[in-house]
Amino acid sequence: MITTNRQRLRAIIRKEFIHIRRDPPSLVMVFIMPVLMLLLFGYAVNTDVNHIPLAVFDQDWSQDSRLLVASLVNTGYFDLAFQAGSEAELKSLLDSGRVQAGLVIPAGYTRSLKRQETATAQLLIDGSDPLVARTALSMAEIVAQARTQELQLTVMEREGLVLPPGPAIDLRVRAWYNPGLESLKFNIPGLIGLIMQNITMMLTAFALVRERERGTLEQLMVTPIRGPELMLGKLIPYIVVAFIDMGLALGTATLWFKVPIAGSTLLLLGLTVLFLVFALGLGMFISTVARTQLQAMQMTMLFILPSVLLSGFIFPRASMPRPIQYLGNLLPLTYFLEILRGIMLKGIGINYLWKDVWALTGFGTGIITLAAFRFRKQVE
Repeated sequence: MITTNRQRLRAIIRKEFIHIRRDPPSLVMVFIMPVLMLLLFGYAVNTDVNHIPLAVFDQDWSQDSRLLVASLVNTGYFDLAFQAGSEAELKSLLDSGRVQAGLVIPAGYTRSLKRQETATAQLLIDGSDPLVARTALSMAEIVAQARTQELQLTVMEREGLVLPPGPAIDLRVRAWYNPGLESLKFNIPGLIGLIMQNITMMLTAFALVRERERGTLEQLMVTPIRGPELMLGKLIPYIVVAFIDMGLALGTATLWFKVPIAGSTLLLLGLTVLFLVFALGLGMFISTVARTQLQAMQMTMLFILPSVLLSGFIFPRASMPRPIQYLGNLLPLTYFLEILRGIMLKGIGINYLWKDVWALTGFGTGIITLAAFRFRKQVE
């Protein structure tokens, strides 16, 4: 039978509470983060797709064409975002990702309905996100059937018919970029971005902490090596390793999973450098803040989890509340996923990606500057 001395036990308990109180990062993780994460992700984790940005190219400009658009918008699944002036403009909006669906109503749409014929319209869907595309497809079919029934009932009441005649609406849906709506083609580019972020952050997050725990950082401080030289010397090997990992990931995606790169591979690799610079810089910044490898791991996970849920990696960002979307805009992975999916699935060029490029450049410059400042302060 194990016996305990109450006084010694109380002393140990008191000692542990003192340690917890003197470790503010752990206190934040224990008491604040669960509530904060639940509130944040409770809105972000949403598999219901709605508010799909819609562009309309209406060549008929009639009451019937406006009713068709209103029927789509009134479902709550579509938001009218743009009135396109041409098919080329509609294609540009889809390519850039500013809309995820485009409705083309041809001239003569109303004339066909008045002749009690079938009026044809076309709904173009961005198939790079199969979840959004399937929702848009099913809702388009429901709206077309509902409008057809309304038109037929109107004719029946007016003419006293028993059997439903024409007119009818044929809303033809076509998915671009991923015609088969394969989830794999959407998930693989996202996984590449997430894996590259996680690997590079973890590699550099432990760089200084490992030196500090082993006592070799103090040895480096007394050498003639300057702070910037030491920082670059630590970063460059990881940049090389990360770039090799990116090549392996792309090779696996194209050769094993058969996900083609529709755009320029050189452009994709070039823009990947911008993201790797940020991820490595963030890892280096974490290593200047954390005192132990456990703290470095906690800080890394604290950044990775929001990146998974808020960047559009899994859940459509258009369905998230506006404040959550703004938080997602603060994550560089959001922009890198746009680049990956844009080049790999859509085959678009730099003219559609310049906003993402500027965002990654700003994030990378900012975090590298901050990490260099803290690194120099600690080393020198």
